[in-house]
Amino acid sequence: MEGLRWLLLLFGLLVIAGVYVYSRRDRERKSRPAPGAPAQRVEPSFDDAAPVAAGQETEHPPAVEPDAEDEPAPAVEEKIVTLRVVARNRGTFAGDELVLTLRGIGMRHGRFGIFHRYESDDDSKIIFSAASLVEPGSFDLTNLEAQRIPGISLFMVLPGPLDGAQAYDLMVAAGRAVSKSLGAELLDESGSTFSIQRERYLREEIIQYQHGIKVA
Repeated sequence: MEGLRWLLLLFGLLVIAGVYVYSRRDRERKSRPAPGAPAQRVEPSFDDAAPVAAGQETEHPPAVEPDAEDEPAPAVEEKIVTLRVVARNRGTFAGDELVLTLRGIGMRHGRFGIFHRYESDDDSKIIFSAASLVEPGSFDLTNLEAQRIPGISLFMVLPGPLDGAQAYDLMVAAGRAVSKSLGAELLDESGSTFSIQRERYLREEIIQYQHGIKVA
């Protein structure tokens, strides 16, 4: 059982890392200007073109210090929090039953072929996500009845659309709901049973992280 937990841990981390890297590249691509976009046109100033009388020295305007508001904000280090729900005794879940359970707790199939819990109806505001522990992590909805899935990885990326502690509480509640519905085990990111002590410890870490963002 211990060997299986470590195998699921390694695979879950690879899935989350892939989704995370792809998501960051997607955001960076969208932030770049489109190829061939015209450069911003600067209109000539009559003051700049004013003639200077013979013998008259030109006065250079004083240097203007950049406004603090114009400076780009420092990048915020992101934090990923992960839980796992796995079948007991090295078993598997029926694909259709698992998907129905995820939908029953308000998650929807979306980007990267995995399930997400969104804030309201805005698909760009993801609170947390659920990826399959079967490579490549996505859910094939075309033949669910034939699929057997050993578990899922629940993960959230901070900062997100909600306060970190609030989002964490929602993800923990989702993990417990899925575990109870399917008779499964709820584990932490290291593959250990998700105890009350571990839950409180991770929540405190998130609160400290949020506090660090506000201070910065």
